[in-house]
Amino acid sequence: MSSLTEKDRPVVQLLLKTGTCPRCILRFCCVGSQALYRHPYKDLMKDLKEYLRNNQEKEDTVCFDVVDPPCKRIRLEHAEGGPGDANHNGELQQTPSTDDGNAAVQSSAVKVCNVCLGILQEFCEADFVQKVCQKVNSANYQFTSFVFSVSLPPQLSVRERAAWLLVKQEMGNLGLSLAKDDIVQLKEAYKWIIHPQLSEELGVPADGKSLFEVSVVFAHPETDEECRFLATACPDCFKPAKNKQSVFTRMAVIKALEKIKEEDFLKHFPCPPSSPKNLCVALEIQCNNGAVFVAGRYNKYSRNLPQTPWIIDGERKLESSVEELISEHLMAEFKADSFNFSSSGREDVDVRTLGNGRPFAVELVNPHRIHFTAEEMKGLQQTINNSSDKIQVRDLQLVTRSAIGRMKEGEEEKTKTYSALIWTDKAIQREDIAFLDDIKELKLDQKTPLRVLHRRPLAVRCRIIHTMKSEYIDEHHFRLRLKTQAGTYIKEFVHGDFGRTKPNIGSLLNRTADILELDVESVDVDWPPTLDN
Repeated sequence: MSSLTEKDRPVVQLLLKTGTCPRCILRFCCVGSQALYRHPYKDLMKDLKEYLRNNQEKEDTVCFDVVDPPCKRIRLEHAEGGPGDANHNGELQQTPSTDDGNAAVQSSAVKVCNVCLGILQEFCEADFVQKVCQKVNSANYQFTSFVFSVSLPPQLSVRERAAWLLVKQEMGNLGLSLAKDDIVQLKEAYKWIIHPQLSEELGVPADGKSLFEVSVVFAHPETDEECRFLATACPDCFKPAKNKQSVFTRMAVIKALEKIKEEDFLKHFPCPPSSPKNLCVALEIQCNNGAVFVAGRYNKYSRNLPQTPWIIDGERKLESSVEELISEHLMAEFKADSFNFSSSGREDVDVRTLGNGRPFAVELVNPHRIHFTAEEMKGLQQTINNSSDKIQVRDLQLVTRSAIGRMKEGEEEKTKTYSALIWTDKAIQREDIAFLDDIKELKLDQKTPLRVLHRRPLAVRCRIIHTMKSEYIDEHHFRLRLKTQAGTYIKEFVHGDFGRTKPNIGSLLNRTADILELDVESVDVDWPPTLDN
């Protein structure tokens, strides 16, 4: 726990007179003790009054019962020529002399702080902490830790700058200097106070890496207009953004404050900042859980089921999809707000996926439930499988975000095996197709197929057919099993797509060929891990 010393006396006297709360005073005195900020507000005010009454001969007085650890930088320097005493014409307003400690004590009645606008006052009290915790508990989330975030009104940065200029001048008169970075940040001090209280009430620790976030958004309508002068002084800092309701964001205001000259700032904003009539208001108290990822492999047995919802011009063409048949059950069990479905490639609506299935992953956004045992995941898998005869899933499991990268790697690097039922216009005999079995590592040039040109860029892609195995059926039909590079367009390899894929089965057989049925027999991506189901 830090202590105030004799050199802090002028700062304490000055800020108390101008309407600054005890915790903000500690911040401007560069006090780095977290525990000290947690003292009750009335006790802090009492301690500051005692400190000012102490005999000035007692150098390095310990008013809070402990010895200082090294605090933030505060350097003894020759007083530099600053902006001088300026008012709205570029001069600091005259404040009462800091020689009279009693005057400071007399004027330090509890009122809304002119720097933090009440953030370090009312919003540090048990009542507000309980209000936050009630919101968290009523939301019914599962979590084992939390991270607390706070959004502050941008005008607080303006008020902080004004208070810093005031203190900077006072310290300059005493041969001391105070850099902006030396001041304890308001957010930091607030979290020092709030974290232990929230942790005790919620029964879990605060953890900066936690996926469960508790956030509070503060506003102060009374002083909303205080940033506007910055837009005139630094117009380049305030650019309209589609997702922002106002150009006066915290980052834009900070950027403008870094650019504006001190004398220009003092012409437009009172120093010290005026005392507000009202406290900040907590506009929002929200909870959010980080995304949970579920992976598995799916089989598709229908030739009338798209992988994702098939909607054209706002009209749904088919009633369901692989994505929906899987994700609707995950959404219900995890109590998530939304989901994002991804897979290792995709099949057309009329293509089946057989064998071990196609790897997929579902991102569940803001799930309220996050803990599932292996048995519960197995039960969820069975629920999905019992809900439809069009799909089946296997190896359903929780995975990490980073692990999904392994699935995506396989889209281009791995191989896939297909079975195609092919028709030819001219009659064929067994010997007419037997040579296909001997072709290895056949290189194709595939121009973007006409059927996907509306959603894929026009390009010529080199793809490889590793092996082929033919099975004669009759004079106009045969089955072809192919092992190919991932990303090969199989339908186009069969019929040629009006010459856009070269070579193709039609050109190899010297006759017209078309594909009647296509099945994916294997997707050779070794992910996710196989489970003993």
